[in-house]
Amino acid sequence: MRALVTFVYLFLYTPIALVVLFSFNAGRNASEFTGFSTQWYGRALSNTFLMEALGNSLIIAVTSASLAAIFGTMAAIGMERLGTRARAIFDGLFAAAIVVPGVVIGIATLVALVEVFGFINPVIAALWPGEQPPKLALGYGSIIAAHGLFTMALVTMIVKARIASLGRDIVEASSDLYATPFTTFRQIVLPQIMPSILAGFLLAFTFSFDDFIIAFFVAGSNTTLPIYVFASIRRGVTPEINAVATMVLIASLALIFIARFLMREKTTTI
Repeated sequence: MRALVTFVYLFLYTPIALVVLFSFNAGRNASEFTGFSTQWYGRALSNTFLMEALGNSLIIAVTSASLAAIFGTMAAIGMERLGTRARAIFDGLFAAAIVVPGVVIGIATLVALVEVFGFINPVIAALWPGEQPPKLALGYGSIIAAHGLFTMALVTMIVKARIASLGRDIVEASSDLYATPFTTFRQIVLPQIMPSILAGFLLAFTFSFDDFIIAFFVAGSNTTLPIYVFASIRRGVTPEINAVATMVLIASLALIFIARFLMREKTTTI
């Protein structure tokens, strides 16, 4: 079993280690290490198209993760007030949203958005007084909507698990002390679940920033960093792409470690 586990980890992480190694390659050949150099990081950071794609990915990730954290927390709190049967149904729906393959979500989201746009755009055209009415189309808004809906399920499951671990005792004690429901939520519940909310936000940000499959279907003519990297790889792997992948890897690992730290159980004495 130890040999099998070792082989699995080597199979998973050796290619990643090679990407990091060749990002410091002095030559342009991606299959032969000719010397150590950090020039490709400088070239990547000075690439205008790359920086534009990076900015788009950051804006999309922050926006979708914020929406997922807000609505996911609201859903988790609402689910705790449901009955056992209704809660089980919603638990199944949120779990299904997490395990469904990304390509299925991308196709389904694309079809749904096209149908909605096809229905709303004629209505806007009929009501718009000008000659050129605005049209809803695939773009950054559709990526944010798709990522936000998917990651909301992830945030909901994380926050819901934290709320379930708190129990109803502290809420009932707050009510016995004549606190309003809003005061109880603001002073008792929210501080307790805030680490889980932050952890869910960071995980949602990481998913949205790294996602290619869903964004590829609903981006239209717009570009995010994963889409740019995929388009560049089709012309051949270069040390510049390796440098981009290394920087994204480091940022993603940092966010994941922060999220894992925030998800640790914290004992609070009330």
